[in-house]
Amino acid sequence: MEMSIQMKKKRKKRSAADMTFIICNTIFMALFVIITLYPVINTLAISLNDGTDALRGGIYLWPRRWTFKNYTTVLQKDNLVTGAIVTVARTVIGTLTCLAANAILAFIVSRKRFMFKRQLSLFWVITMYVNGGLIPVFLLFKGLHLTNSFWVYIVPGMLNAFNMLVIRTYMEGIPDSLEESAQLDGAGYTEIFLKIISPLCKPVYATVALFVAVGQWNSWFDAMLYNRMSDNLTTLQYELMKLLSSVTNQGTSVEAMKNASGAVTPTSVRAAATILTMLPIICIYPFLQKYFVTGLTLGGVKE
Repeated sequence: MEMSIQMKKKRKKRSAADMTFIICNTIFMALFVIITLYPVINTLAISLNDGTDALRGGIYLWPRRWTFKNYTTVLQKDNLVTGAIVTVARTVIGTLTCLAANAILAFIVSRKRFMFKRQLSLFWVITMYVNGGLIPVFLLFKGLHLTNSFWVYIVPGMLNAFNMLVIRTYMEGIPDSLEESAQLDGAGYTEIFLKIISPLCKPVYATVALFVAVGQWNSWFDAMLYNRMSDNLTTLQYELMKLLSSVTNQGTSVEAMKNASGAVTPTSVRAAATILTMLPIICIYPFLQKYFVTGLTLGGVKE
């Protein structure tokens, strides 16, 4: 009887402690979500508010004077459609080629019988921290005829040491018995990679694909550096950057902005451009979240 009474007391103590933890954890997560979402919602509210009215401040979660002039100002920018097409093309092609190249290389390096795997891995790690500098890289790309070309967005980013090492780490966690049994059935390395290894690597593939796609979508410096003189090779981010720069330079005068665009200001245009930049990634992320979370925890458990 005494033992059962003691057990009941312990359970009550544990349940009280668990309840306290759940309440504290819920409050913390709610605050974290609010802190995370507030800047996005605030930016959206400013982008949908009249620009001159937004200068008064006091806009937090809801626009005070609704308008779509900020978005029309951004969407009427010259070369914006061309930049959007090029950006979508470089994001899709760049992500697929980068994922394929890094997956193949990671599969080769992850094989136990591959010679010099440690030395090559060390070499690739060094490239993550050391590079030749901006001018030598520019001269190299110019010598390879990559400047003023769409392929300057694709070829330099096909191989990435970090992405390759992430995929290799995941592949090394796959049991060797699967590959050995496939070899006994007469499968070659190509068939093993395509039919056995790759289907098991969907989480890490989705994680790397999201990293690469976000990088390609947000990139604008390479367009300015290598394709600045080619309007048909401009990117969406580069055009938005030029718009923000021009708006900021003339934006000290609110009257000038009102006459030019109709009640828009640098702050409201910047907010609209930010929302347009974020929107595609926000739409894609929910579909990759399951694989993304699994891929990020690939090194967390060892058996």
